[in-house]
Amino acid sequence: MRDITKTPKRELGRTFFDDDFGNIFEGFFRPMASSLEDFEKEMRPATDIVERENDYLVTADLPGIKKENIQVTLDNGILTISAETKEEKEEKKGENVVRKERRFGKYIRNVSLNHQVDENKVEATYHDGVLELVLPKLEEVKPKKIAVDVH
Repeated sequence: MRDITKTPKRELGRTFFDDDFGNIFEGFFRPMASSLEDFEKEMRPATDIVERENDYLVTADLPGIKKENIQVTLDNGILTISAETKEEKEEKKGENVVRKERRFGKYIRNVSLNHQVDENKVEATYHDGVLELVLPKLEEVKPKKIAVDVH
């Protein structure tokens, strides 16, 4: 028996039949595989990155996350945005949950930047579930001309 916990995601949902009969069932297991992929996507914040002349503008959607539960780090050109939200488990008498689609857990996003960032000048704002980061690029080290006096 095949252990699917060690199967790459792209193989999940594929059948073990190699003939035309097996192809009939090909799509039957696909909803399960795409649901796993959708779940993983939902646990990563949607992020836009715009490179401008002097900086990067990073915008990440973190709806329902409290500001104090957001962590942003920069390490060797890797920007990491992580956040955590916990499920509220308050039960009220007379209420019955009909549908529960909101995700709870840890959100994490790593982004590799092309240029080094001036960590001392990073600006971060968070408003209405949207994190916005302005990451100024370090000025490139330019060769310095040295004047040589001849006596």
